[in-house]
Amino acid sequence: MKLDTIHMRYLNADDWRVLQAVENGSRSHEVVPTKLIGQIANLKTGMGSANRAISDLAKLNLISKLRNAKYDGYRLTYNGFDYLALKTFAQKKTLVELGTTIGVGKESDIYAGKDGQGNERVLKIHRLGRVSFRTVKNKRDYLRNKEAQSWMHLSKLAAEKEYEFMTILYENGFEIPRPLDYSRHCVVMELVEGFPMRQLREHFQYKKLYSQLMQFMVKLANHGLIHCDYNEYNIMIREDGSYDSATEPGFLVIDFPQCISINHVDAEFYFKRDVECIRRFFKRRFGYSPKDDSMMLDTDGYGDGFRYAYPVFSRDVQRIGDLDMQVKASGYRSEKKTELEDALGSMRRDYDDTEEDDEKEEEEEEEEYGSELEFSESESDTDSVNEKIVQALVEGEELETDKFGNYILKE
Repeated sequence: MKLDTIHMRYLNADDWRVLQAVENGSRSHEVVPTKLIGQIANLKTGMGSANRAISDLAKLNLISKLRNAKYDGYRLTYNGFDYLALKTFAQKKTLVELGTTIGVGKESDIYAGKDGQGNERVLKIHRLGRVSFRTVKNKRDYLRNKEAQSWMHLSKLAAEKEYEFMTILYENGFEIPRPLDYSRHCVVMELVEGFPMRQLREHFQYKKLYSQLMQFMVKLANHGLIHCDYNEYNIMIREDGSYDSATEPGFLVIDFPQCISINHVDAEFYFKRDVECIRRFFKRRFGYSPKDDSMMLDTDGYGDGFRYAYPVFSRDVQRIGDLDMQVKASGYRSEKKTELEDALGSMRRDYDDTEEDDEKEEEEEEEEYGSELEFSESESDTDSVNEKIVQALVEGEELETDKFGNYILKE
């Protein structure tokens, strides 16, 4: 869904109190009774002002009525949820200016922005529950028979979980963007000066990059975590030159809400899948597919010049940290699954389908342009439905959405 903040400046104090009252009432009501909204808002001027604010908020689609409801009431929309999160950031000055759309993920939207000091920031808005943005036909249902309100709650939990993951990983020296703040279903982080590895066409040290990416995966697992979506879409290649290419990795890793513990029952499966994502990308893009070499003694890296071509869970993962226990990652101990874990578990399984689509798309590109042909970002990326959606949003085009905020790109 397109994030339109133009009306934020026109909302007064009463409007914000009523909007927050609807949010608070949603914790116990799918549809919050109008009378209860007024009671929670507790406006000094009484129910008349509350009714006026409710009417104005409904006109702006920040709250909405449910058809055929048994009583008069309203519920929060995704637009209203967005406004409340942005209001919190603005008050704390962690994000005071919102820029253009810079990315559309499977379960999130990414925007550029600035904080109160003018520093460039990135806003990630979690939107769990949207149908696939690749095609209108493929629908997901992580929680059967649940409405958008449940997805709003799960998106909030996912943002909180990702912020927790990012904070502890950043504090432990992992190559990730610095997390700055979160509110409801949104996370603010530092801007990464780079581009997704998906767009990488050449690299003067691609063999070293391959080894570093594999080492990151093992380092993360040694500290108790597996990424579960470690691919070219969630790895940012740094292009600003602000690092020592001889000693520092030239990449950062993003997107962490689906991480699991190495104690998870499917840990080895997901670790192997992450490894295969990297192997497949380098073979497809650079024709690089190293083999184990028993003549080599160096086991500190992977690929050419090292003993092993790629990491193996049972051989290379040795716990030296307990980050999974600190953040209570999925599988760190036997416990009853939560609603969030059910949703994220479905997301992890769905990634297999999107990876197959990505591979077919890449093969089609290579058939059309040739695997050795160097071509520009615009030529390669316009073939991607995701990039077409981003471009449409940047140009201000109004895209249709479903009730979960999914973008629908007409074929």
